[in-house]
This record gives sequence, C-alpha cells and structure tokens, in this order.
Amino acid sequence: MNIATKLDPPIIGLILASALIHACWNALIKSDTDRLVTFAVVMGVGTVIGIFFAPFVAIPRAEAWPWLLTSVVIHGFYYYFLLQAYAHGDLSYVYPIARGLGPLLVAVFSGALLAEHLSFREAIGVVLVSVGIAGVAFGRGLPRGIDFRATAFAVLTGLTIAGYTVVDGTGARVSGDPLAYIVWLNILEGPWVMMVALQRRGWGVVRHLRVHWWRGTVGGIIATLGYGIAIWALSLGAMAHVAAIRETSVLFATLMGTFLLGESFGRRRIAAAALVVVGLLTMNLRFG
Repeated sequence: MNIATKLDPPIIGLILASALIHACWNALIKSDTDRLVTFAVVMGVGTVIGIFFAPFVAIPRAEAWPWLLTSVVIHGFYYYFLLQAYAHGDLSYVYPIARGLGPLLVAVFSGALLAEHLSFREAIGVVLVSVGIAGVAFGRGLPRGIDFRATAFAVLTGLTIAGYTVVDGTGARVSGDPLAYIVWLNILEGPWVMMVALQRRGWGVVRHLRVHWWRGTVGGIIATLGYGIAIWALSLGAMAHVAAIRETSVLFATLMGTFLLGESFGRRRIAAAALVVVGLLTMNLRFG
C-alpha cells in the first residue's frame, strides 16, 4: 500500500469531521451520571454495527490479526484510564492532555518502527500542535489537588492513544482491506466493556438505560463512524500527520466543556488553541 507523505484536502476534511465526532461522544460520556454503563453501550453499538457489516467485507489477512488483538488489549486500558480521568477532572482539562500527547508520541513511534520520518518543517508543526494542545490543558496553571490524579490518568490515556494509533494504522495497512480491519476491531473490542458494566452494576445497567439509553446509542453510532474514518486515514497517510489533525478534537471538546458543561476557558487557552492551528498549517501546507 502506498502511503502519502502529504494528505489531500478531502482527507483532511474527513479527519477534522472525525475529530468533531470524537469530541461529541466524549462530551456525552463526561456529562452522563453513569459513565461506565453508557460507555458500555457505546462499545456495544459498535459491535452490533461491526456484525452487520461483517458479511460485506473480506476477512483481514493473517498478518493483521496480531495487530487486531493487540489493539483490543490497548483499547481496554485506554477505556479504563479515560473513565478514571473523567471521574476526577473536567472534559476541557482531561481531554487536551490525553489527546495532546498523541501527535508527538505517534511521530516518535512511527519514525522508529515504520521509518516514517518527518521533515524539519513537519516536525516543527507536530511540536506546535502538541504544545498548543497542552497549553489548552494548562491554561489555568499547574495542576493542584485533585487535578494531579486527573492529570495522571490523562497522561496514561495519552500513552494508550499513541499505542493504538500506531497499532491500528499498521494493522489496517497490512489487512488488505482497511474497512475489514475496522469492522473486526469493532466486533472484538465491544463486548468486554459491557461484561465489566454488568459485573459491577448488575441490574443497575437496565435501570440506567431506561432513561439514558439514547446517550450510548447515539455515542456508539458516531464513535464507530469517527474512528472508522481515522483508521481509514491512517492506512493512507503518515501516522503523525493524521494524529496531529485528529487531535484538533481538543478544540471542539474544550468549547463543548465551556459552553455546554459550564467549564472555564480563559485567554491562555484561546492563545493555545490558535497555536494548534498554526502548527497544523505548518505541518500540512507547503509554503512557496
């Protein structure tokens, strides 16, 4: 499979749409009264969608299955760390830290493992994006008190994000059909979260879903669509590019946290958001 060194505008547009989608379903999870149950439904809906599409796609090649299984394990840790982070911190605080680590780590991992080395200009762009995203998170100063715990889980979440980005990007490329990889990833990773929710909540799962079923259903549909777009893009373009553009989701998440969840924003975060845009332009546009 040929990997593009520069992403075309339509692909960039789809990745930006994926970023918005990702921020939306994270806002749904954060604002819910029982995040574990709703998250389980999100993943369960993804599994149902995967099963529906399975007859229409090929079975991924044998080379892809180790990557698929590794991704399921990494995603399991990701879900745990993410839920713990949201239990201790605001969406507009946790989300930028977790997602901000991604572009730099993916750039390092993809360079070391896949020889996807960035040019100096592109590397500067990745750094600007990551620094800007971190600035959104730390716009109120250094973390204190409970923010330390939220920060720790957000950092762990960021590490798993970098891990599954590289794993899924590689798996999709060797699968022979990125859509088949996306379908089977949804099938394999969904049931585990529901099993945990049933074990920990019991009949509380049913009671919660009587009122809030729509959150997990809507979240599952858009989450499956959003990450499907991301994996498809990872199979086409350099992983660091895709990761950096997708992490513009922190801008959407920060605005959602501010205007929908009542979390503070501030001038420093606005400046940091602008730095993210500058970084993206530096990395993805050719000057001169």
